[in-house]
Amino acid sequence: MTENTTEVHPPRIDCVLICGGVWHDMDFARLEILKLLAEDPAIRTRVFEDYENIEAIKAADILITYTCDVTPSLKAQEALRDWLQAGGRWYALHGTNSVLRFLTEGPNKDLWDAPRWAPLMMDLLGSQFLSHPPIAPYTVTVADPDHPLVQCIEPFETTDELYHMEYHGKLHVLLETDCTVEGTGFVEAADAIGKHAVMYLKDHGKGGVLYNTLGHCRGHYDLQPMLDWWPTVDRCAWDLPVFYELLRRGIGWLKDRAPKS
Repeated sequence: MTENTTEVHPPRIDCVLICGGVWHDMDFARLEILKLLAEDPAIRTRVFEDYENIEAIKAADILITYTCDVTPSLKAQEALRDWLQAGGRWYALHGTNSVLRFLTEGPNKDLWDAPRWAPLMMDLLGSQFLSHPPIAPYTVTVADPDHPLVQCIEPFETTDELYHMEYHGKLHVLLETDCTVEGTGFVEAADAIGKHAVMYLKDHGKGGVLYNTLGHCRGHYDLQPMLDWWPTVDRCAWDLPVFYELLRRGIGWLKDRAPKS
C-alpha cells in the first residue's frame, strides 16, 4: 500500500488593504497594518488608496481599511454590500466613516461639515463621523467583557481623537467611552457630549463589519496644503500595546470568516 504523503497546507487568505486619504500619516498606518498581516504567511495582501478596484474587493476574503475622507463610488458601495452579504469580513479603522467638507460661506463658515453623501456606505459601516473634541486623554471601557474580541481587556487611557458619530442599524458595542466636551471646528460639535462607541460589530448576511475608531496618526507633512508643517509627530493609540492587541484580535476575527461558497 502506497503511503499518502500529500502535505496539508493552510488555505490562502486573500486580503485587500485600503489605506489613503487626507490629514493622517498614511505611510505609517499602512506599514504597521501590513506588518501585522505579515505575521500570518497565509495572508496575501493587495494594497490600494481607494475602493475603485472593485474586482479586487470581490475576489478578497477579508478587507481592512484605514482612510480619511475616501468615499467609494456607488458601484463600489454596492459591491461592498454584496461582498459582505456573501460572507466577507471588513475591519474598518479610524476615519473610514468620514466624509469631510470645509465650509467657506454661509452660517457655518470656517467649520467642518459631515455631509450625508454616502448613505449606503455609512449603513454598511454602521456609523458616520460627525466631530471630535481636541485630542486629549480619555478612558476606554469594555462594554461586553465576555466577547472574545475584548475578553480580558482592562479599561485603558488613550490620547486620541474621540469620535462623535451618527449610528446606523443594530450594533454590538464592544468598547465605549464618555465624551465630556464639545468638538471644536465642526458643524455638529454641540451634540458630542455623551457616551460613544469605540469598537463595535455590525452583521451583514453571512459577513460583517468590525469598526475601531482608535488609531489617529499624523506626521510633520500631513496637513499640507492646509498647513505646511505640523510641529509634532502624533501616534496616539499606536503607542499602546493594547491597541496592537485589538488589531491582532480583529485580524483573527477576519480570518474566522465563513468559507467561500
